[in-house]
Amino acid sequence: MAMPLKIKTIRIWRQPDVAIGVIFTLAVFVAGLLWAKWMPYLAKALRAQRTHHWSAPSILGVGGVHAGDRPTWHAATTFFHAYVSSIWPALVVALLISASVQALMPRAWLPHVFNRGGVVASALVGGVASMPSMMCTCCAAPVAVTLRRNGVTVPAAVAYWLGNPLLNPAVLVFLFFVAPWQWTLTRMLVGFATVVGAAALVGLVTRAPGGDSTTSAIAAAGDERSAARPRRFVRALLYLSLVLLPEYAILVLLVGAVRGWLLTLGQPAHHGLLIVVLAAIVGTLMVIPTAGEIPVLQGLALLGVSAGTLGALLITLPAFSIPGAAMVARSFGWRATAVTAVAVMAAGLLGASVLSVL
Repeated sequence: MAMPLKIKTIRIWRQPDVAIGVIFTLAVFVAGLLWAKWMPYLAKALRAQRTHHWSAPSILGVGGVHAGDRPTWHAATTFFHAYVSSIWPALVVALLISASVQALMPRAWLPHVFNRGGVVASALVGGVASMPSMMCTCCAAPVAVTLRRNGVTVPAAVAYWLGNPLLNPAVLVFLFFVAPWQWTLTRMLVGFATVVGAAALVGLVTRAPGGDSTTSAIAAAGDERSAARPRRFVRALLYLSLVLLPEYAILVLLVGAVRGWLLTLGQPAHHGLLIVVLAAIVGTLMVIPTAGEIPVLQGLALLGVSAGTLGALLITLPAFSIPGAAMVARSFGWRATAVTAVAVMAAGLLGASVLSVL
């Protein structure tokens, strides 16, 4: 199998339009992430090292929303504005990367890289591949959708999607500088276990231990079709924007409207196993920007919230969200998406246990 692919790759590189497409995609990836992620996060990391303080406020309290407030249009719109203002550069880059990969990259390449011989191996590849992009769950969703459309198996795509927020090296650095060391260690250990474990569980439940022969065959069949690549790029970008973004916007508004209920977790009377389980569930459903969990957890810690609740939210808040799940569900399948959600909730309980012990 290796020799035919190598010969085919050499033949592809001899096609000028394919080579230009690959170079353009790599340029979009590097330049886009430099602008949206790498340079801003470097500046934040240096500031966190110098001050040992995280200055950004909690997005859950924007607009004057307090614990127990009922859902309102004001709560929805102020949250939506704050969230979109924080993530729009990454979302733009994610859409451009996704459209470039889908329209300009040879379709056999991604399955060859991601689809390993077993679910754990595919999960490891997906998790490692996610680390440079460092996106939140919603910004990573268009790329994960594109991976599936190009023939990557569900376990690898799930690992990529979860790995972006959970294995984000920038957030680990932020936590190291501004939070107790136990938070960083818990995030590293439980985050890695969540990415690999959830992806492997999805692979077992959906009975996809190896490559997806159907999607791989479709991906491979598209390699030789090099005509009209700019048109395919525009079509892919329009699909991602017109299909994924409207439902995403509606669900972000909905989450913003009900966020006052999450803030009730910070009331001092809330302790015990039940509130930890509730935190794992609610944290899985909420949506926050990259590193948005840091001010949320710091605020809750100042209110005297238990280590178990903090540990559950440390994992579940960034890992999964209702808007992100809606964006990937058609590509992953609803069963795989539901299994991923349950796995993240269970990982939240594991995070609660680990942080409580530490």
